[in-house]
Amino acid sequence: MQNDDGRSKTAVKVTTNGMIFNVFLTLFKFIAGITGHSSAMIADAVHSFSDFITDIVVIFGLKAAGKPADHNHHYGHGKIETLCAAFVGIALFIIGLEILLSGMGKILLVANGGSLEQPETIALVAAVVSILVKEGLYRYTLNAGRSIKSDAMIANAWHHRSDAFSSVGTMIGIGGAIILGGRWVILDPIAAVILSFFIFKVAFDISYTNINELTEAALDKDTVEEISHIIVSTEGVRDFHKLKTRKIGSNIATDVHIQVDKDLSLIEAHDICTEVENRLRSKFGTDSILYIHCEPDM
Repeated sequence: MQNDDGRSKTAVKVTTNGMIFNVFLTLFKFIAGITGHSSAMIADAVHSFSDFITDIVVIFGLKAAGKPADHNHHYGHGKIETLCAAFVGIALFIIGLEILLSGMGKILLVANGGSLEQPETIALVAAVVSILVKEGLYRYTLNAGRSIKSDAMIANAWHHRSDAFSSVGTMIGIGGAIILGGRWVILDPIAAVILSFFIFKVAFDISYTNINELTEAALDKDTVEEISHIIVSTEGVRDFHKLKTRKIGSNIATDVHIQVDKDLSLIEAHDICTEVENRLRSKFGTDSILYIHCEPDM
């Protein structure tokens, strides 16, 4: 895993590249929506614009999270990245709600005898381009986010995919309206409503995970068990208790009391603590925040 400086540079570079694509894609969608008489494509363009906004938020958060610890932030600035990831999750939920309400409104309009304007081919082309670009950005950002273990980048990757989902609904609606004509334009809002629930699911998963982290939730069960195994299997450790875990940015943080032979010298006991620390850092990263208290086994 890269150091904090390299990790921050990688994250900012990937997110900036995505932001550049979002700017051009948003402009293309707006033009296609207006000239192609497609309200669905204009709404899709607004969705892409929201990606541009969240890109800015993520870049700010990643740059801030990459700063070293200082006299006001003894544990570093990793929580800023978590806060940004939570923001992206909440933004996704709002976008999903917007797509749901918009789709329901159009369905009710057609059900009450109204009609939706038939779009032109340029709007369909824009939808296809959007799907390809946003799916590409999703994979690009997700792979980079996983490689540097950035929750904010992973959240932003799903934001890209939510835009691709939105464009799928737009493509189906526009394509159906062009090919079938007439009242079949209702396919657009129906697809949008279905896709909004996929967006809600992703938004919930991202928000829940990162809000939990902000409220100092413990690490997942498997990770805690792995930490426990490393501690108890270290030579010289007889037992341990008061294990507390949490996550700060991309790093784990643990507090634990280990018990060693009461007849050991201070140096020997300290060496055991150091060995536990080294083994944990080897597994979870050199930037792990570890506090190990040594007690005599009575």
